Amino acid sequence: MPRELFGDVTRPSISIGNRKWYTVPLSLISHSAVVAAVIVIPLLATDVVPQPWEKIDGVIIPLTPPPPPPPRLPERDTRQVPPPDRDLAPIDPPEGIVPEKPIEPRWEDGVLPPNIVVGSADPSVVVALPPPPKPVVQEPVRAGTGVKTPVKTRDVQPIYPAFAQAARVEGVVIIEATIGIEGKLINARVLRSVPLLDQAALDAVRQWEFTPSLLNGVPVPVIMTVTVQFKLTR
Repeated sequence: MPRELFGDVTRPSISIGNRKWYTVPLSLISHSAVVAAVIVIPLLATDVVPQPWEKIDGVIIPLTPPPPPPPRLPERDTRQVPPPDRDLAPIDPPEGIVPEKPIEPRWEDGVLPPNIVVGSADPSVVVALPPPPKPVVQEPVRAGTGVKTPVKTRDVQPIYPAFAQAARVEGVVIIEATIGIEGKLINARVLRSVPLLDQAALDAVRQWEFTPSLLNGVPVPVIMTVTVQFKLTR
C-alpha cells in the first residue's frame, strides 16, 4: 500500500504537458528582445523624436516694442534772479552812442548845494565842484622846540581835599598838559603823583587857559609841563 501511494513521486512515469525542454529559454530570449527593442530604439532615434513646440497649434503673435515716452520738457527755474547792479561795468558792447542828458539842477527854496555851481552862460548847465579838502590835523609840539611857551591867561586854584588836610599831606603834583590851538587844555596826565592830591590838581589844571602858540605863524597845539603845589597853613 505505501509503495502505491508514493510511487509516482519516486518513479515518475507520467510527463506534465507536451512542452519541450527548450521552451522556457526560448521564451526568455524573445521577451528580452522585445524589451530591448522598446527601450533602445527610441534612444537611438533622437533625431526623429518630435520637439515640444512642434506640437503647439495656434497663431503666433509677434511682439511689438512699446511706444517711446514723450520728450521731457525743461524744468522752469523758479529761483529769483537779483536785479542787475547798475554800478557794475557792462559786459555786452553798446549798440550805439547815446548822447548824455544834461544834469538838471536840484535845489530847495532856490538854493543850490555848496558843491554845485550854475554856469553863467547857460543856467541849465551845472558844474559839480570837488569837496573841500579836509583840514590837516597838526600834531602837538613840545614847548621850547621852536615854539614859544604859552602864557597862562586864566588861573584856577585847586581845592585842598579835606581828607588830605586831616592826614596832613603836602606835596607837588607835576602834570603834562596838552594845550589846543585856542589856548584851552585838551589833555592832561600826572607825571609825579601824590595819591591824595592828584585828582584835585587835575580838576584845577583843566580849567586853566593860555595864549595860543604859533609855529611859522600858524596856531599849533603845545605840550608843556605844569606843577600844582599843595601846602598846609600853619
